[in-house]
Amino acid sequence: METATDRLRLILGDEGLERLGQATVMVLGLGGVGSACAEALARGGVGHLVLVDRDVVMPSNINRQALAFQSTVGRPKAEVMRQMVADINPACDVTAVQAFIDKDRVAGQLGALPHPDYVVDAIDTIAQKLAIAAWCQATGLPIVSAMGGANKLDPTRLRFGRIEKTSIDPIARVMRKECRKRGIKGLMVLWSDEQPREALGKRDAIDERGFVREGQSILGTMSYFPPIMGQMLASYVIRDLTGLSAQGA
Repeated sequence: METATDRLRLILGDEGLERLGQATVMVLGLGGVGSACAEALARGGVGHLVLVDRDVVMPSNINRQALAFQSTVGRPKAEVMRQMVADINPACDVTAVQAFIDKDRVAGQLGALPHPDYVVDAIDTIAQKLAIAAWCQATGLPIVSAMGGANKLDPTRLRFGRIEKTSIDPIARVMRKECRKRGIKGLMVLWSDEQPREALGKRDAIDERGFVREGQSILGTMSYFPPIMGQMLASYVIRDLTGLSAQGA
């Protein structure tokens, strides 16, 4: 009788599937990148997922987020993702938390959740990303972190590498500098060397003080770019957990 893992078994074998079934992966942030990553991990046979996001689904999320549909607008992303995973892989044990990750309380917040074998950072805010990277380094947890995907078009420019080796990417530039200050070394990141495009209508979105107007954004996103990043992050984690070669490791 056909099962959901038949095609995975042909590549990973029984041992690889068992490793994934026993593994716990923590996905922080369930936007375009994180939701696609969590979906791929569930489809890939990961047995335990810890999902954290503070937001609810908004109409503007529908163009790129795996959990965003007309029917899920207004619902907490963590809960929607939990239900999606249950529908994909009922055997997957999911801890879904709707919470803001406080950069000053990362150890207490994340340390209170099920202990992960791998952490995926798909959060947008740099302060939180740095705190998460520092926590993982201090606790010896493997982590892979997503850099910027906004205002970019070409996913073939995406690559894995240590933060020290990145260039061009605006988020990676700040992260690189701050990691040096904080003694965070060797952080594995997914980044792009594509120069971000300037958003159309940017001038209208900026007020006279130089701030982005409420309800406006200067960060555009293509429908395919964040999901591809999420799939790539899932591939990195799955290949690492099963002992297969992980690019850039």
